[in-house]
Amino acid sequence: MSVGGAVRVPRADPAGRADRSAAARRAGRAGPTFALVAACIAAPWGYRGHEMAARAAVATLPSEMPDFFREAGPRLEYLSPEPDRWRSGTRSAMDEAWSYDHYIDFERVPDAALRAGDRWAYLSELYRAGLPRPERDAGFLPWRILELYERLVSEWRRWHRAPAGSDERRWIESRILDDAGILGHYVTDGAQPHHTTIHFNGWDRDTANPEGFTTDRDFHARFESGFVTAHVRPRDLARRVPARPRSIAGSAREEIFAFLLDSFAAVPELYTIERDVGFRPGAPADRRAGDFAADRLAAGSEMLAVVWWSAWLEGSVPRGGR
Repeated sequence: MSVGGAVRVPRADPAGRADRSAAARRAGRAGPTFALVAACIAAPWGYRGHEMAARAAVATLPSEMPDFFREAGPRLEYLSPEPDRWRSGTRSAMDEAWSYDHYIDFERVPDAALRAGDRWAYLSELYRAGLPRPERDAGFLPWRILELYERLVSEWRRWHRAPAGSDERRWIESRILDDAGILGHYVTDGAQPHHTTIHFNGWDRDTANPEGFTTDRDFHARFESGFVTAHVRPRDLARRVPARPRSIAGSAREEIFAFLLDSFAAVPELYTIERDVGFRPGAPADRRAGDFAADRLAAGSEMLAVVWWSAWLEGSVPRGGR
């Protein structure tokens, strides 16, 4: 799979590619430049971007959703950056378990893996394609989103069966909010083009670069954290996110992949804007740069409202019902 006409990268040749989780662990004993690179791994979109996206998504939820969910905006905002808080750099078992859920490198994913039905069938196809470390070399982002979505559907079904006002229903509500907040993190990550490509932090230096795109290793953090914090405001998302989410109930898997592929298609534009005008946190934002950043963050917020709403709808239909 290629990026908007860019040169195709051999899927099974990650030589020279930084291990994202290892990079984060090494940051503390490296120089300031390396620490900035690792920051892009430790806090995608920055806490502020994730929180803004969640806030805008909550504001569009239809009144048909239960009050406890629509009134939980502050909790959902807080939880949206939560998976980044788990990363310690020293607790290797935990870090390795979750590091690869934040991205997918579509260039390295064979078509058979894209057709897989679950994380493990996908991983088997990656091994079959010859990737030395498939979990690192391709990533699991669509599966993390789908797994959490399906968990929410299951929880909503149990919520409907639990007696109103019961402790059981309140406990399920707490579980729903926690999982919805965590889901928000990965959905919003998926709107950031860097999270869909081998060019995750500057153009891959082992790949042909006829357009002269930046290879700077501070690009990822500078765009999604520094630039967004400096130049994107909640009102920018509010006017971009539809007033009511559409439903993807019954087709979540296909829609999740389509959403991520839309982000992947935006990689050339991201790099073209960086080359032509730059994403500079400490300077006035060029309109192209500001609009692009707001559009991508709004795309994440829109999709987040869609998956929350759709999980509620799908979970409100009895298993096997229509």
